[in-house]
Amino acid sequence: MIAPNGQLRVFVATRPVDFRKGMDGLALAVQEILGLDPFSGAAFVFRSKRADRVKVLVWDRTGLVLVHKRLEGTKFVWPQVKDGVMKLSPAQFSALIEGLDWRMVRPEAERRPQAAG
Repeated sequence: MIAPNGQLRVFVATRPVDFRKGMDGLALAVQEILGLDPFSGAAFVFRSKRADRVKVLVWDRTGLVLVHKRLEGTKFVWPQVKDGVMKLSPAQFSALIEGLDWRMVRPEAERRPQAAG
């Protein structure tokens, strides 16, 4: 599975995609629809029309990785359907993949100390 560490950038396509698409089709969608680089190392999340399935595409520096998950008896929580892309924090991504309401996860703002000691 994709390890959602603090460095992982996660982008969500807000409009459902054709779930017959594989790695190449989704990589092309990242370029043409989202306007992003599918080989940047970021995770790109796509949803199905029924909202019970998710596909995640990631370049791991050796090849494309495609993860497909289907929830049984429930649906993923998604942003409103519209054109565009939105960014999630790694914690929000973890909640989304677990089938939880990722909107309830609020990343803490980083606070830099004023002085050492």
